[in-house]
Amino acid sequence: MSLPNYTSWNYRVWHYTYLTICGLVFFFLIAPLFIILPLSFNAEQYIHFSAKMLALDPDGFSLRWYEDMIYGTKNPWGLAAKNSIIIAFFATIGSTILGTVAALGLSSRHMPYKAAFMALLISPMIVPLIISGTAIFFFMAKVGLAATHTGIILAHIILGTPFVVITVTATLTGFDHSVTRAAASLGSNPVNTFMKITLPLILPGVISGALFAFVTSFDEVVVVLFLAGLENTTIPIQMWGWSKRAVKSNNYGCGNLFDYNVYFNSC
Repeated sequence: MSLPNYTSWNYRVWHYTYLTICGLVFFFLIAPLFIILPLSFNAEQYIHFSAKMLALDPDGFSLRWYEDMIYGTKNPWGLAAKNSIIIAFFATIGSTILGTVAALGLSSRHMPYKAAFMALLISPMIVPLIISGTAIFFFMAKVGLAATHTGIILAHIILGTPFVVITVTATLTGFDHSVTRAAASLGSNPVNTFMKITLPLILPGVISGALFAFVTSFDEVVVVLFLAGLENTTIPIQMWGWSKRAVKSNNYGCGNLFDYNVYFNSC
């Protein structure tokens, strides 16, 4: 984007210096992908740039680690990937619904103790995960939901809801409630008003919150360490467990998926 002709020279220098700094920071953040990506296609057993890879020999490259991650032929990566997707999907739906409803309630003029309720809703973002994980584990164990998909989904809904509340609340800050009152005066019921008027106007905030909730659930490690059993292992837990024993190329394959997931949702 070019600057106007009347822009002073010192502002031009600062503008292009700022763009250069931002570009360097962005390159610094994504530069590891240029190393991880080719290593994830390594045909060897362990991570290194083999002679065949350096020579660009097709025999030095393989999709074996991605196949192992998806199908779980040698390791339980397939089960972990399936669990992560299922848990993140349902946790995102739950967080989006609860967060949107809570934000609508907090935006009401007649809502008492707004500050107290807002502090309660965003507390999972403030309390350290180790404390949250311990508390959630004891509660889930008492009600019999430990080491179950349902327990992990409920825990991730707790962790993801604050992001939806914050984004939707920010969207509702400039919301004109006169349009909903006009719809009610014309005979529209609350559900119809929400679906046809309120939701389209706050949809950007809802989508942003849902993306944050999905990333939070998909990448979460600490709480899952407390709750997960052998059948509930997720990709982050699988990567964490394998990295303690031996870092192989399927870890880099999963790492690529995580990086692309975070970058895509950040954009």
